[in-house]
Amino acid sequence: MIRVLVLIATLIAPVPVLAHNVIASVFPSGSDIEGEIGMSDGSMATDKLVEVFDEAGNKLGEAKTNEDGFFVYTPTLPVTHIFRSDLGAGHVAEATMPGAEVAQLMGQGAADASAAASVLAGEPAAMPTTTGLSDETRAEIATLLRTELRPLRQEITALKTETNFQSILGGIGYIVGLFGLGFYIAARRKMEGGK
Repeated sequence: MIRVLVLIATLIAPVPVLAHNVIASVFPSGSDIEGEIGMSDGSMATDKLVEVFDEAGNKLGEAKTNEDGFFVYTPTLPVTHIFRSDLGAGHVAEATMPGAEVAQLMGQGAADASAAASVLAGEPAAMPTTTGLSDETRAEIATLLRTELRPLRQEITALKTETNFQSILGGIGYIVGLFGLGFYIAARRKMEGGK
């Protein structure tokens, strides 16, 4: 009986998992949509085709990732955008940006929302002053901020994925532990009954 228990414990013992998850995210970047694609092990998807679809499955366009796994896409329609990239070996990256966010990027809906908010508040909306900054300076600042924030976005996305993966492994560990405890109690009862 002990040999059978040892055999079962060996077969159901946790094995180190070498798999990795796909990490894909998109976010607004000025009037563009910027995205990143990579794996949970830290490697980025370089030089990969990213196809863009609407919710009905119609192809809206495509982009290509750079050496850091980033891509930029300029939307032409204020609809939900679904970004897909085939990374090979059964890995498909997918990220979605809702139509409301795309419309806001394109300048549609944002003005209406701010006007409605100012009417509800009963006072005119205060506009930020950008006098003294040229369009070129604003573009340089936006580019600098995007570049500086990329590593933070990558770490946050990886942390979310890692936490979920740890929860799964923890759950499997609890299940294996309960089976082990059950086998131990069953073996103990059988040994006490045999005396």
